[in-house]
Amino acid sequence: MRNTQGPGPRRFGRPGGWQQADVPDATDAAEWFAGRLPDDWFTGPATVEVDREEIVVVGELPPVESADSGSEAAIDGRISRFRETTRGDRMRIADEAERRYGRKVAWGVSLDGHKTLFTHLAVPVMTRLRQPERKVLDTLVDAGVARSRSDALMWTVRLAGQHSEQWLAELREAMAKVDELRADGPQI
Repeated sequence: MRNTQGPGPRRFGRPGGWQQADVPDATDAAEWFAGRLPDDWFTGPATVEVDREEIVVVGELPPVESADSGSEAAIDGRISRFRETTRGDRMRIADEAERRYGRKVAWGVSLDGHKTLFTHLAVPVMTRLRQPERKVLDTLVDAGVARSRSDALMWTVRLAGQHSEQWLAELREAMAKVDELRADGPQI
């Protein structure tokens, strides 16, 4: 592959680390939500995932206590009840978090191994692909694996994420360490 961006190795991303320079710091988001969420909503602390555009908050609901507690209908009913009864409070908390962190907030719950996300973002991502990469996407579309190139790309990214989660976690840790070192370095 030819490097058309000058001498040296080819680099990806923006110079200076991750691409989050324009959004407020959200490293304390999990702690903020832990202090802000009502204690009776979830059976334990909610998981909070943050990226450049969105914060996703997911909590485990208490189990349904009935003879049919594990049935799909009982699980769907419990999730629907939580969604309806907490809507106003969730919206107020989301508004506060959006002002604080400059990102949209999405909610979800898990119950008996079922995870349901309520309204959340699907952010468009522009990319340019050469013919070999387009052929991969078109093959997935032609085979009925995906409805469109966009769906095929999403499927491919999910598959890659599943098979490289440990490596991605190590990469995120390394980037966090770089950010710490950069912050501790000389202030110019």
